[in-house]
Amino acid sequence: MLPAMVEEPDDNTLMIRYRDGELAAFDILYSRHKGPLYRYFLRQGMNRDTAAEVFQEVWIKIIRAKDRYRSTAKFTTYMYQLAHNCFIDHVRVQRRTPPANRGAAAVDPSEIAGRAMDNPGNCAEQAESLERFRQALAGLPVEQREAFVLREESGLSLADIAAVTGVTPETAKSRLRYAVNKLRIMLSDMETSA
Repeated sequence: MLPAMVEEPDDNTLMIRYRDGELAAFDILYSRHKGPLYRYFLRQGMNRDTAAEVFQEVWIKIIRAKDRYRSTAKFTTYMYQLAHNCFIDHVRVQRRTPPANRGAAAVDPSEIAGRAMDNPGNCAEQAESLERFRQALAGLPVEQREAFVLREESGLSLADIAAVTGVTPETAKSRLRYAVNKLRIMLSDMETSA
């Protein structure tokens, strides 16, 4: 006889349970979303220290707002709306900060480490490809880059991207389409010039 499959509670249920005092529910939410949320900030062009700082700011806001949480949208939409707002606040501060004080995003070796174990001969090539992709992604306008990251990194739907960024679904779709087209062109240009 097979053991009964235990179904994991969804994010909204976990957040409600956390709101109601179950600390373990928060631990599950955090474990589920820490990687994608941190990478969201990295993909926006932040260096690791800044990404970690803004990442923590989002979780602090979630913790502080737990008593007011209502399950009116998916938890990921709620979380990425907070992340979007924190990102926009960071961009505003950066615009007032001299360029010499800003950090640059670098290739995160952990992203290719797992693949390098499978095929060490491709490690350098993968690192180069990842760096070209990061440069192309950084070259996108902020709105297009965010739509692309929310879709590809976080798996949000167009409706969720629209809700997170405060635009219509058609605008989100256009931003995503332009981002993909520009990335293709930039990556193709980088390949031919390499």
